[in-house]
Amino acid sequence: MHSPALPKQTTPHPGMRFGEFVALMAMVMAVNALGVDMMLPALPALGAELGVTVENHRQWVIAIYMAGFSVMQLVYGPLADRYGRRPILIATIATYALMSLIASVAASFALLLIARLLQGMASASTRVLSVSVVRDCYGGRTMARVMSLCTMVFLAVPILAPSLGQLVLLFAPWRGIFYALAGFSGLVALWVALRLPETLHPEDRRAITVGSIATAMKQTVTNRYSLGYTLCIGCMFTCIMSFINSAEQVFVDVFDMERGFPLVFAGIAGTMAVAALVNSRIVERYGMRKVSHTALIGIIAINLIHLAVIFTGHETIVTFAVLQGLMMFFFNLTGSNFNAMAMEPMAHIAGTASSVQGFLSTMLGVIAGFFVGQAFNGTTLPLVLGFTGAGVTALVIVLIVERGRLFHGHIANRV
Repeated sequence: MHSPALPKQTTPHPGMRFGEFVALMAMVMAVNALGVDMMLPALPALGAELGVTVENHRQWVIAIYMAGFSVMQLVYGPLADRYGRRPILIATIATYALMSLIASVAASFALLLIARLLQGMASASTRVLSVSVVRDCYGGRTMARVMSLCTMVFLAVPILAPSLGQLVLLFAPWRGIFYALAGFSGLVALWVALRLPETLHPEDRRAITVGSIATAMKQTVTNRYSLGYTLCIGCMFTCIMSFINSAEQVFVDVFDMERGFPLVFAGIAGTMAVAALVNSRIVERYGMRKVSHTALIGIIAINLIHLAVIFTGHETIVTFAVLQGLMMFFFNLTGSNFNAMAMEPMAHIAGTASSVQGFLSTMLGVIAGFFVGQAFNGTTLPLVLGFTGAGVTALVIVLIVERGRLFHGHIANRV
């Protein structure tokens, strides 16, 4: 097993201060988050203008974007290792801006979906390459600090995005949201072009060969911990995609909260940011397995309580928001820890492993979350049943991976 090389520099270049670098990487990561959540308030108007007669079909605007995002994660890692981070990042963010403009003038739902697919495919680079650039420039605790600061911004974007979308809708039709996405991503691409140098060192460039990629992929999907916890991440991502796909219909159709939708959505999403802070404080003390396994049981318990509330006829916007917020809190105590445990045995092929794991977990979440969203029947029952099923499935996978041991892995693999 090879140890990962330490970064050869401590800053991107002498002219870029630490704060600017963190802000730039956070904005790169925000491109994708805005592309998903900013659209939510516009779905009814979009569907009405483009002739979408079946309400559940509006969810395709989110699902097809995430499908493109999932697939292309496999591509950008090897490309960036061969040709460098900077040209790939500039080209893909510029493509994202172009697809936003095409979506803004789409005269049919089919053309809009094509633009959204290509937009999602372009945005996948922001996830893969932002992490790669940070790893190129910083190491050790500084790298952890950069990623923590970027993640805080990244978590704040989904909280604010629906409100930003609603704000745009006060002054423009739904097409204005795509103009806003095009403008924001264009500015980010320009910022990268003007200020970010190539961070991949020439001696670290690797040729793209089918054999080396295939070998790394095989190792990633045949290692029990890598595959098992990747599937668990997929189960948790199913919860996120189910919620995003169904959120607008749940708040508007079930609870008649069209105006209050962005505010309640922000409150629920805000619990994830709180969980990220809590996890950073407790994970070193208690270990990733103890925290994540406990949180997974918490997810199942919360959703069983939620099902009882629904079946007894006591579901209100208050019960939904509180229980959903608690579920999201526990969700964020699983995600980052599951990801770290999946990567634990993959240090020698971290780049390709990250791409493969990201593809598998995201695609699983997109597909399963889409079907949960399509099951919407005017109540919150299908959504909560989907959450419960995803949690139970993840628990079964954990038990198989850990051979029946929760909270403490085998001694050789304990984290």
